[in-house]
Amino acid sequence: MSTDTGSATPARKITPRSVIIWSLVAIVGAVGWGALALSRGETINAGWLLAAALGSYAIAYRFYSKFIAKRVLGVDKRRATPAERINDGTDFHVTDRRVLYGHHFAAIAGAGPLVGPVLAAQFGFLPGTIWIVAGAIFAGCVQDMVILFFSMRRNGRSLGQLARDEIGPVGGVAALIAVFSIMIILLAVLALVVVNALAESPWGTFSIAMTIPIALFMGIYMRTLRPGKVIETTFIGVGLLLLAIVAGGWVDQSSWADAWTFSPQTLVIFLMIYGFVASVLPVWMLLAPRDYLSTFMKIGTIVLLAVGVAVTLPSMQNGAISKFALSGEGPVFAGSLFPFAFITIACGALSGFHSLISSGTTPKMIAKETQVRFIGYGGMMMESFVAVMAMIAASVLTPGLYYAMNAPAGLVGDTVQSASAAVTQLGFVISPEQLQNIANLVGEESLVARTGGAPTLAVGMAQIFSGLIGGSGLMAFWYHFAIMFEALFILTTVDAGTRVGRFMLQDTLGNVWKPMARVSWKPGLWVTSAIVVGGWGYFLWVGVNDPLGGIYQLFPLFGIANQLLAAVALAVATTCLIKAGKLKWAWVTAIPLAWDAVVTLTASWQKIFSADPALGFFAQRARFSEALAQGEVLPPAENLEDMQQVVTNATVDGVLSILFASMIIIVLLDAFRTWYKVLSAHGPVPSTEDPYVESKLVAPAGLFVTAEEKAELREAELVGAGGAGGAGKDET
Repeated sequence: MSTDTGSATPARKITPRSVIIWSLVAIVGAVGWGALALSRGETINAGWLLAAALGSYAIAYRFYSKFIAKRVLGVDKRRATPAERINDGTDFHVTDRRVLYGHHFAAIAGAGPLVGPVLAAQFGFLPGTIWIVAGAIFAGCVQDMVILFFSMRRNGRSLGQLARDEIGPVGGVAALIAVFSIMIILLAVLALVVVNALAESPWGTFSIAMTIPIALFMGIYMRTLRPGKVIETTFIGVGLLLLAIVAGGWVDQSSWADAWTFSPQTLVIFLMIYGFVASVLPVWMLLAPRDYLSTFMKIGTIVLLAVGVAVTLPSMQNGAISKFALSGEGPVFAGSLFPFAFITIACGALSGFHSLISSGTTPKMIAKETQVRFIGYGGMMMESFVAVMAMIAASVLTPGLYYAMNAPAGLVGDTVQSASAAVTQLGFVISPEQLQNIANLVGEESLVARTGGAPTLAVGMAQIFSGLIGGSGLMAFWYHFAIMFEALFILTTVDAGTRVGRFMLQDTLGNVWKPMARVSWKPGLWVTSAIVVGGWGYFLWVGVNDPLGGIYQLFPLFGIANQLLAAVALAVATTCLIKAGKLKWAWVTAIPLAWDAVVTLTASWQKIFSADPALGFFAQRARFSEALAQGEVLPPAENLEDMQQVVTNATVDGVLSILFASMIIIVLLDAFRTWYKVLSAHGPVPSTEDPYVESKLVAPAGLFVTAEEKAELREAELVGAGGAGGAGKDET
């Protein structure tokens, strides 16, 4: 591993101006947190939460991420990355850092940051917000950045293969099995959310379908027609994207609507075909430009939402801490604040799925080591901000509406009258007339028991947007726009995830037959892509045809499995630091690892052994088995056949929970063994990094080009030449 000397951008001098600016930023963040902490039951506006989050993010990125890049990792701008060294035009491809940031963010930002905070609002807005911000700064962003760096230093190896190489064969095999199994579940869950959002929605289906030809055009334009013209391509692509969104609204109200209205089954087939094609095509042709294009809509929408909050300053109707935080008897989902708030929020603060992208597509496309800070840490920080905005959107709704939408039908019924009565029993108030009026405003027949978080987020976003533009008359427009936004937001994780699954399977099979490890070998990539798509596609297909089968059977495992995956990633990162002789910095990943292991294993223990049928899998199995024996039907079952399916689902979930938790414990124990072995060894441990090759490329590290980088670009004669991986005229 390289030393720090000359590795990072030259240190900037501390000036009075910079001291004043960063002091003001710190004060803004501190005042925001102070306002949240000191509120004692009174309603506060969402602007304080926004200030607290933005101030914290700015300080963390400016100082903590720079410390990790320079001191902990020792990024070296003189060292060639796999994209530069291999550059096969299929998977390894030097990519402009702005396009790569778009791809990385779009790939990691799935359902979690949108719906997780909405569901966790059951505990109040404060616990979730603290975890979203602090968890991202000290855990999620760190994981994404560090795994990206270590994978990049090892030819872009996948997480499972990294675990096998760094931790050892026992823990490595357990990690390979756990990681691949969990990934299939995660992809199927994400795909299910997309299908549910697009089913019977011609506006969303048309607009999202149009992003594919637009992305293909952008990919060819940047590679062959106008190489290096990123900003020029961006203007064209974004213009076409906005046209597609507007045209989707026209299609929705035209005679073409039926042609773009598809059943869930048809959408599953389309989605599987798209996932396969996106996985095997060259990454520059479809995946990277489409993700980059999608990022503009994602970030643009979130920024507009933040502007709406800053301008309208809506009140946080949800309390800071709710009565359900400690009781574990919340109507939205069972379980107490610890550990289930951290499991439910998931991707908004720490996500194991991100480590798959950071060790999948991104390390094969990054141009310079110095860009890991902007792409890895910065990409996750933006996702955390998405989660903050989701928490705000959920919390500006009245508690009565929130619980009427998110509590299951078994509790609130299926009418506005039954929902109003049930919510009153919970201690909140909303009249049947109010419930129906809100449904009418957003163009829905009913909002009762619209569980899952996505509809609630759409209503909250519509309320904020309509306060900024259009008033209540545009509530329906903003609501349907938000639904489409959610589908687009999540779809980009499916295509990138499929490609990453292919990498992972190829790495695994490469341990048995070497040719399979060549990720760009055509027969290997076709076969493994088909296996991955077939895996998540099977669970998805069964799920849309059976409301208690397929992916619905595995859905309860989503949160815990995702966080267990993060434990594998952080264990690998800590092992790499210790083996590199950086024990003094290992706390950077070891502390988040310890926290994540405690949270996820505690949650696993409760889901396995809890005697509460609403929480424990085996307790639920026992309850439904007993009722089935007596011929009784319990919700959500509607008949005895459904009752048997619930028993089967609970059994499968319980067994898989034991299996996943056991494999993660094996990974951790083998990691501890490796740490002890390394620390007890005399002399340096052989490095698993690829040999040092000097880089011939010059490229900026962050979004904006510094004066020093402009000088380097001129010296390298890249300014105006549009060299691969460099800046081109776009940078000046």
